[in-house]
Amino acid sequence: MEDKRYKEVVDSQVVITELMVPNHANFGGKIHGGYILSMLDKIAYVCAAKHADTYCVTASVDTVDFLSPVEVGDLLHLYASVNYVGNTSLLIGVKVVAENFRKKTKVHTNSCYITMVAMDDNGKKVQVPGLKLKNELEYRRFIEGKIRLEVKREFRDRMDEGKKTWENYTQNLNGEKDNYVLDF
Repeated sequence: MEDKRYKEVVDSQVVITELMVPNHANFGGKIHGGYILSMLDKIAYVCAAKHADTYCVTASVDTVDFLSPVEVGDLLHLYASVNYVGNTSLLIGVKVVAENFRKKTKVHTNSCYITMVAMDDNGKKVQVPGLKLKNELEYRRFIEGKIRLEVKREFRDRMDEGKKTWENYTQNLNGEKDNYVLDF
């Protein structure tokens, strides 16, 4: 493989802060999860594009657990960093913190990982720069990113195996009889 350029993690880190206003609220009066998901995608794009120096598209979003509600009036801080790079893909880690500046409180509300793919102007995948890891935390995140992608592949493979026969489904449901009723 040809030599890659390398960039430091800090070169593409991004922080976005936005005031949460009433028009972002859901019917329960909390900030709508879909709005936060949109913000996650935006910051991941900016982080990935800064690292890749080109347009990037979202390939997948790992689990987003809403740990705590975000209130109208909170400042929402999103922190994004490139955690891992492959040949054409980048794994972006995003942390979300809600700050109530009147109460002087900060609450971690979300974390997720978003896989982005670098593209050229013709929609073809392009190689991304490597990462120059400067400390143990960056190195740990890189290793965890590689493991995260391997586990995703293993999960996809296992799901594909499970689709092959009804018997596989039936075997996997042992002990679940109280959780469903077949009505066909």
